[in-house]
Parts: sequence; structure tokens; C-alpha cells
Amino acid sequence: MAVPSFLRRSESLITFNQRDHPSHIARPRRYSLIIDPIVRKNCLTKVLMDVGSGLNILYIDTLDTKRIPWLELRPVLTFEVVNFPGSYHAILGRPCYANFMAVPNYTYLKLKMLGPNGIITVGSTFSHAFTCDRKHYELTTAVINSSELPWLGELSTPVVLDYNKPTSSMAFCPLEETKAAGIDPIR
Repeated sequence: MAVPSFLRRSESLITFNQRDHPSHIARPRRYSLIIDPIVRKNCLTKVLMDVGSGLNILYIDTLDTKRIPWLELRPVLTFEVVNFPGSYHAILGRPCYANFMAVPNYTYLKLKMLGPNGIITVGSTFSHAFTCDRKHYELTTAVINSSELPWLGELSTPVVLDYNKPTSSMAFCPLEETKAAGIDPIR
């Protein structure tokens, strides 16, 4: 019979209860879980905890801004280091949750994990989450606009949409006859 080998500190139970409940919950499950970990004596104030992501992402800009030497990074946790703009300092996904045996609660905006002296609770505020979400939206909109607007300006022929042609997904069904329309980005 196989003997199970348990992970370190797996005997501890992580729960959420009324002690974790904030004084006010604006809109449950609406906000992102943003934490402020300390990395090499630097506080990263915008780290998105994304349980849906299969990657941990660290931005080159974060390393440079926080003056964290690239050569001093140690493989405690695997990151994809990316060189494109991001509104967060890092994004931590399932690999981080699994490595630290962390449990999120998106209603309370708290994260709990096992530490050497018991359970560690890390929390955020709704206003901080809202601000980070807003900045992420603004950056995403700017990046999309900057990549699509030059493309629209290069169009030499009008874009024609034919909704009468069957497609794999007919989510849009016009009620009246459709007409071709040219797009003039200059006006």
C-alpha cells in the first residue's frame, strides 16, 4: 500500500469567516485581488493575483523602476519576464498559488497562505482594486487604439461587411437589408 507524502505545512486549515469580512463590500466579486508584496526590499504596490492565469508575469519595467538587478533574480518562482507595457508590477497565476499553497477570496479581497508561524493573510482595499482596474483599462484602450488607428488610416478600399453570407457563428442577424459602408478615418 502506498504511503501518501504530504506537502510541507499541509496540516493547517485555511478558512475565511466573519473576522475576514470588511466593514463594507461595495460589489461582491467585482474587483480584482491586488496585493503589495515586498520583493528584495521593494514594495510592489500593484500585483494582480489571477487564479485564471497559467503564468506568472513580471514586467521588465518593474525590475528597472524598482532597481532590481536582473542577475540577482533567483528561481524561487518561475516568471515570464516580458518587455511590453503593463499596468501592474506583476501578475501571479496558478503557479504561484500552487507553490505557496495560497487561497484567494475575491469577495473579501484577501489571500491566505501558509507561513512558518501559521497562516499569513494579505489583503487589499476596494478603492485600490478599483484604481488598478481603471488604470489597466486605460492602458489597454491606449495600446489597442495605438495599434489599430494606423492600420485604419492605411486602408485604400472601403471595408465591406456582408451579413447575408453564412458564418460559423450567426450571433448577429440584421433585420433589414445591409449596405456596404466605407470607413474614412480622416473625418
